Amino acid sequence: MGDPRYTNKGFGLKQVIGGQVVRDYASPLVDRMRDAGHTLAAGDLTFHLAREFGFCYGVDRAIEYAYETREKFPGRNLFITGEIIHNPRVNGRLRDLGVRFLDGSDPEATVSALTPDDVVILPAFGVPVATMTSLRESGCIVVDTTCGSVLNVWKNVERYARDGYTALIHGTWDHEETRATSSRALLHPAGAYLVVRDMAEARVAAGYIEHGGDAAEFSERFARKTSPGFDPDVHLGRLGCANQTTMLAGESLAVAEVMRQALVRRYGPDEGAARFRAFDTICSATQERQDALFDLLGRQRLDLLLVVGGYNSSNTSHLLEIGVDAGLPTFHIADAAAIVDARSIRHQPLHAKTETLKEGWLPAGPVVIGLTAGASTPNAELERVIRAVAALRGNVPA
Repeated sequence: MGDPRYTNKGFGLKQVIGGQVVRDYASPLVDRMRDAGHTLAAGDLTFHLAREFGFCYGVDRAIEYAYETREKFPGRNLFITGEIIHNPRVNGRLRDLGVRFLDGSDPEATVSALTPDDVVILPAFGVPVATMTSLRESGCIVVDTTCGSVLNVWKNVERYARDGYTALIHGTWDHEETRATSSRALLHPAGAYLVVRDMAEARVAAGYIEHGGDAAEFSERFARKTSPGFDPDVHLGRLGCANQTTMLAGESLAVAEVMRQALVRRYGPDEGAARFRAFDTICSATQERQDALFDLLGRQRLDLLLVVGGYNSSNTSHLLEIGVDAGLPTFHIADAAAIVDARSIRHQPLHAKTETLKEGWLPAGPVVIGLTAGASTPNAELERVIRAVAALRGNVPA
């Protein structure tokens, strides 16, 4: 029988809570754009929306669970381990509902101070094993909103560890999801992991497999990106590839292929193949949004592209990367407040860590604008962006 103080099931309030979520995050204007072929004309501005964008199933589910939890436990202290998704407006709404964050932003909200009367929500990214253990030890009620795609990656990583393969994770080492995923490799005594951010880091690891090198130098290069006691001479001999589910799909596949080839060149075709494993753990929603943007760029002439989503959202940043790689003026904006005026826009450039102000972003005359949004961006935010841009020309949609 399951732990009665732990649930990853809804509370039977979907009809009531779903209505509240719709009121907070839905957009009639975006719905009309869908019906009109994902296009909207506003005076001399034409907006083209990618066919897949915004909230995915996992995000919808996580937010509904959070709302349901507040409704189910109105008199309890309610916490969440960190951002439920990478969207500042959504997380701000949870704070408005009285949810406190256990991420250090509230000095009085700590895991060590939790009691059995408290309720803790796990975000869509999941949490590391150590955090889950601490929560269970506190006796608090745990509501798990971890995305099913993330759980699938965890299963593969645990299987790698069980079978003696190091988990080679394509992701950002300090991202919540990757920290949770990498911790699963340590559930087995022989488990180990290495996190590579991009092809450059993958090639460093592949080069070590093929030619060897200075183990101390390797460990310094990948400090904080490897499991405790990681030894490249031992742990790079058998690899199982996985990924942070929000990475650029093509790059994850390329990383896996580089590692496979390195093992084959080092050990020969048969033994090299036996030393390598890979499973398709790309999130389907991430893939669909990337494919939809490639489709939009391939069939529609655009003057510029707006990518809407939190700056710390991995899947949103990869949509930005697609636009930039296509040679299109592309702006990653957090929300409608980024639209300063017809001359200026606040955006975060690709690979930058801070927001910058861009002058002359909106050309004069007729302009064709592409739009997409990361999986943590509500449709209501897209509508606010569209209205803010259209207002610059005095053509606000009805």
